[in-house]
Amino acid sequence: MTVTPTLRRSHRIRTRACLAALFATTLVGTAAALPATAAVAAPSAGFTDDFDGPAGSGVDTGKWQFETGDNVNNHEREWYTSGTDNATLDGQGNLVITAKKENPGNYQCWYGPCEYTSARLSTASTFTQAYGHFEARMKIPRGQGMWPAFWLLGDNIGSAGWPQCGEIDIMENIGSEPNTAHGTIHGPGYSGSAGIGAAYNGPVLADDFHTYAVDWSPNQIQWSVDGNVYETRTPADLNGNQWVFDHPFYIILNLAVGGYWPGDPDGSTSFPQQLVVDYVHVTTG
Repeated sequence: MTVTPTLRRSHRIRTRACLAALFATTLVGTAAALPATAAVAAPSAGFTDDFDGPAGSGVDTGKWQFETGDNVNNHEREWYTSGTDNATLDGQGNLVITAKKENPGNYQCWYGPCEYTSARLSTASTFTQAYGHFEARMKIPRGQGMWPAFWLLGDNIGSAGWPQCGEIDIMENIGSEPNTAHGTIHGPGYSGSAGIGAAYNGPVLADDFHTYAVDWSPNQIQWSVDGNVYETRTPADLNGNQWVFDHPFYIILNLAVGGYWPGDPDGSTSFPQQLVVDYVHVTTG
């Protein structure tokens, strides 16, 4: 999300030690050791959620945890809630994150009484992985001030801090750019507005589902939309700064309202707005 992502909330799920082992699969062997007819092994699933379940039910909390509160760092306008207030399954195999213009809990944001609610989910305490194919099929919202994101944060954020932990933005969109998806990396010396990235320009993204992905390997990250690769980054792109994408990261899905980058909603923005997620798949190998 391009700036320090720490949220003010009663409990923080990010502070934890680095995992001792990388969640990456290494294929071992030589062609000579395999039968001539042996098939290449398919990538193994590191994480899968197809969001199957009854309409109105909540996400699988064995896979996702809620990050609640406001976000002064980005100057977002929403309060992120837990439970099914702003994140539910629709009964058709989708997760729906809904941004609403409301404040039923008298939530207090950095600017005063909150004007909006939404949801932010992460796998910080349930799943991390270094390298692999990270993919989500989503239909994004539309309108000035909307800011949906599918992104990764380094699991050592609690000890290293941001941006030293690293951040990989797989897909960000701001409502004023309806045809554009952004893919960006952030690290020491290239964070916030100095993040290194590129834009994919296509149809109006809110009109349909699209697949957003990165293929992440040692010393390379590659972004694609609907299988069309539009950006590749390596250590050579960092102007001598440190490449910090060599350890496990975790997944975040959220729908922000307002903030420094998208600007705030205006009279043209209708509510509620929804980020509809068909699936999130992560494979290794």
